[in-house]
Amino acid sequence: MSDNSYIDTSYSSASIDALCGDALRERIAQAVNDVREQTPLAQSFTNFVTINLVANAQLAAGGTAAMSFLPDDIIDTAEIAGSNYINVGTLLPFYKEALPQIAYELHKNGKTWVLDPVAAGIGKTRTAILESFRMYPPTIVRGNASEIIALDAMWGLATSDSVTSGTRPAGVEAVDEVDAAIEAAQRMARHLAKHSPSGKGAVAVSGAVDLVTDGEHTFRLPGGSAMMTKITGAGCSLGGVTATYLAVSEPLVAAISASLLYNRASEIAEQESNGPGSFQVALLDALWNVTAEQVAASEIIED
Repeated sequence: MSDNSYIDTSYSSASIDALCGDALRERIAQAVNDVREQTPLAQSFTNFVTINLVANAQLAAGGTAAMSFLPDDIIDTAEIAGSNYINVGTLLPFYKEALPQIAYELHKNGKTWVLDPVAAGIGKTRTAILESFRMYPPTIVRGNASEIIALDAMWGLATSDSVTSGTRPAGVEAVDEVDAAIEAAQRMARHLAKHSPSGKGAVAVSGAVDLVTDGEHTFRLPGGSAMMTKITGAGCSLGGVTATYLAVSEPLVAAISASLLYNRASEIAEQESNGPGSFQVALLDALWNVTAEQVAASEIIED
C-alpha cells in the first residue's frame, strides 16, 4: 500500500494554486499509482447497456468494481467503498424513487460520488431525477457540453444575466461545443463544492478538447481518439473510472487524471485497432498498460 499522506485532502484556495504545473502533475501520477497499488472499490449504479464496459474499465484502470440497482445495497456498500458512481442512462421506472434516496443517503453519510447526467434535458422522469440531486449533489459531474448546460439550467444555478444558452441534447450526443459550457461548468463546480463535506467539487466536460474545472481553476486537456464516439459506453466507463480515482484523490485531481488516462489510452487503442470492436478491446488493454508517467506528462492547458 502507498502512503496517502502525500494527498492533501483539505486544501485551501492557496493550496489549490499549488495544484498547477509540476505539483499538479505529481498529484496526477500519485493518483494513477495509488489506484493501481490500492485497488480501491468504486461501486456503480449505472445503465445496463454499458454496465459490463464500466466494470471492466474500472478493473483495467486498477480499481475494483461493484454494480447494483438496489438502494439499500448501494447505501450499505458505500460504507466500504472508496467512492460511488451514478449514471442515469437507460432509465427504469423505479429509478425515480431509488436515485434520489441514494443521493440523499450518500450526502447524509458524507460519501463522495460521481454523476453522469446522460441525456439531461430529455423526458420528465429523467428531469425529475436530475433536479432532485440539486440539494444533495455529487462530488464530480462528468458529461458532455449539452448535458452540463442542461443540468445547470435544471438546478437554476445561473443568474438571469448569465444564463448559458444551449440547444436540446440529441439523445446522448452533445450538440454544443465544450466552450459553450464553460460558465455552466464553473457555476456547477462551485455549487458542488458548497454542498460537499470537504468543500471540494469538480466538473469534467468531454469533447474534442476536454475541460475540467473546480469553479476557480479551469484546465483544457487536448488529445484522445474520435473512435471513442464509435463504441457504446466510452463516456459511461470514463465516469466509472473517475469514481475510481475519486476514491484516492481530491475531485479536481481525480477528474483530470481519469480524463487524461482515457485520452492516452484511446490514442493507443486507435493505433492498434481496425474498427470499433477491436478498439474497445484495445482500449481496455491500454487502460491497463498506460503508465503514471505517460498520464502525468500529458498536455494540460490552464485557462
